[in-house]
Amino acid sequence: MARYIYQQTNWPKFVWNNEIIAAPLAAVRHRQGLLLGRMENMGFPQRDEAILQTLTLDVLKSSEIEGELLDAQQVRSSIARRLGMDIAGLIPADRRVDGVVEMSLEATQNYAKPLTTERLFRWHTLLFPTGAIGTGKLKIGTWRDDSKGPMQVVSGAIGRERVHYEAPSADKIPAEIETFLEWANQTDGIDPVLRAAVAHLWFVTLHPFDDGNGRIARAIADWALARSENTSRRFYSMSAQIRKERNAYYDMLEHTQKGTLDITDWLQWFIGCLDRAIEGTEISLSAVFKKEQFWKTYAGISLNDRQRLMLNKMLDGLKGKLTSTKWATLAKCSQDTAQRDIQDLIDKSVMVKDSGGGRSTSYSLKELK
Repeated sequence: MARYIYQQTNWPKFVWNNEIIAAPLAAVRHRQGLLLGRMENMGFPQRDEAILQTLTLDVLKSSEIEGELLDAQQVRSSIARRLGMDIAGLIPADRRVDGVVEMSLEATQNYAKPLTTERLFRWHTLLFPTGAIGTGKLKIGTWRDDSKGPMQVVSGAIGRERVHYEAPSADKIPAEIETFLEWANQTDGIDPVLRAAVAHLWFVTLHPFDDGNGRIARAIADWALARSENTSRRFYSMSAQIRKERNAYYDMLEHTQKGTLDITDWLQWFIGCLDRAIEGTEISLSAVFKKEQFWKTYAGISLNDRQRLMLNKMLDGLKGKLTSTKWATLAKCSQDTAQRDIQDLIDKSVMVKDSGGGRSTSYSLKELK
């Protein structure tokens, strides 16, 4: 009796119930399109910041799923440099961070290129630019050989280990990968989001490398999702959502890998996770959306440099109440000038005076309708 999915007679002929997944798939595709449309209509600075924020989160969380913590500022700086973004506060990144960033960007920036063995080997090399992690020896940029025994996913203390999964033997990997790549590079037959879900499951089931299989499986899913949207711009992070649902993610993988070739449950989970990832982006970028709406609303209003500076600070979440004294300090102007700037914005219905008065008078942005 087959214990794992790849031991099924018809492997890898996956099947699923279209009636069950049709509605959630249509809903997430609609939501995906709305988010992309909204982001494409943003101004360049806001859009670049949204992309940088998303990609930084994606790299951090994909590594975090595997228990590896990267420096957030190094990741952000590495991404900005590679994308040619002119931002303040860039710091040097170590080889490890640069490698992980390059792998992640290569997957989505070159989404139109086919997935190949050479490309996967390159990603693996980038994940481990200094070779082994810790004291272990890894085969870098090539398939595992099982010289130390079968590839297993194990948890628990020594002597009380639990084997969650055992991957196909190493001698089968080249042929299995060839079949996988031929299928993954197709562009017809099934919805591209489903192709991303199946590709993720299929690759992580093969577990072809000594290490890094999960991160590369998620990069493959991102590559496939970018193909589904026909854009390299990333506005949501599946890895960040998977990190939030890590236990459910591993439980679903184990359930699926020990099940039949009917992967309806996995597809339902993946589609739901994608939907929650997009929702998370809508929440995390709400300030960016608000800022974009604000500047479009007041695009025709004449403002001086001090007013633009202070309005941006308020939109970015200025701490504490805004008074004329704080305005004068931050805008580096006199108290009288600050008061004139504020009154001008009140007259133009951009700002309002808060309740109260006297020395404690403070001001806020007028709520947009």
